[in-house]
Amino acid sequence: MKKDILIIITLLLTLSVSCNPNSGKSMKENPKSDWEERLEAELPLLGHRNWIVVTDMAYPLQSAPGIETIYADEDFDKILTKVKASIDALPHVFAHVYHDREMNFLTDSLAPGIEKVKENIRRLYGEEAKSMVHEDIITRLDKASKLYKILIVKTPLTIPYTSVFLELDCKYWSAERQQQLDDLMHK
Repeated sequence: MKKDILIIITLLLTLSVSCNPNSGKSMKENPKSDWEERLEAELPLLGHRNWIVVTDMAYPLQSAPGIETIYADEDFDKILTKVKASIDALPHVFAHVYHDREMNFLTDSLAPGIEKVKENIRRLYGEEAKSMVHEDIITRLDKASKLYKILIVKTPLTIPYTSVFLELDCKYWSAERQQQLDDLMHK
């Protein structure tokens, strides 16, 4: 009888391990979420003049054909950090960083939690982050989306004017070198 119970327990343990999709994986592995997988799939295809935008929850779902919106149900700061790290690791592009100018005037008393968001943007981008009036950035995105892909990563953050706009540019070819080439071509 004891032998039968041991066999049954062994079978059950074997089945539970073999049926568990994570059974062969190390505990250190951290599977990527859907939004991260989509971002990683898009990044090699994106180049200069493409945009990636990390937004708050109220950011509108834009309908231009060049704009794709994905939802990331994670902390805004973690998403922004992951997006920056992913772009920084690429050999072909870097990002010009913009945020809503309106955010500069917000305080925690008016928009609770805004100071933490501003601090994270400063920590990640420092002086690289330039502010621009929200509607002006939306106009730039609309214009760019007519020819180029815009990838929007929408987050559950409910603090206004916290979107971060990343305009991609060529990492291995500078504006100065392009100017030198243009000058040579026009001699």
